[in-house]
Amino acid sequence: MAAREFAKGSSVVPVARGVSGFLTLLVKLIGAKHVVEVGTGAGVTTTALIKGLDDTGMVTSIDPDSGLQQGLKDLLKEHGVPARKARLIAGQPLDVLEKLTDAGYDLVLISGDPLEYVEYVAAAQKLLRPGGVFVLNNIFWGGSTVDEDNDEDEPLIIREAIAAAANIDGATSTLLPVGDGLLVVQLAAE
Repeated sequence: MAAREFAKGSSVVPVARGVSGFLTLLVKLIGAKHVVEVGTGAGVTTTALIKGLDDTGMVTSIDPDSGLQQGLKDLLKEHGVPARKARLIAGQPLDVLEKLTDAGYDLVLISGDPLEYVEYVAAAQKLLRPGGVFVLNNIFWGGSTVDEDNDEDEPLIIREAIAAAANIDGATSTLLPVGDGLLVVQLAAE
């Protein structure tokens, strides 16, 4: 889709092609039907998630920037993507996440404000069904999270989110060096 072209006209830097390709593959591998995305951005990840869905699946994408979401909505319509495939919600992600159905989702992608990553990890645990998967994007934060001496806010909070994910009982996780880093976590099946 033309989401990358749309990104060029915005202030949002799109994810690497490897990240979008992985997300499409992940949706297909786990058979996700209900997906939550925190951070719509220019829609590159949204379109990658939609591409992996079957005919009955839907992505709920949350972003505080209603302008970006309107641009994505127009883009999806222009490319013939049925409206039922994407529910775009403009609002503060933490406020919206608490209104979504607990244990009602198969996959949660977190690409929002890194200063809220710890809270997003907690929200993902509530939203996911048993065995569900969440992905933290930009986990390397330009390489700053691996520098233990870096005490800037973003790297500190991201490291806290990684630790929180590592402490989830029964979860399995891996760090992928794709794009600016992906942490992929699968919750226990029961």
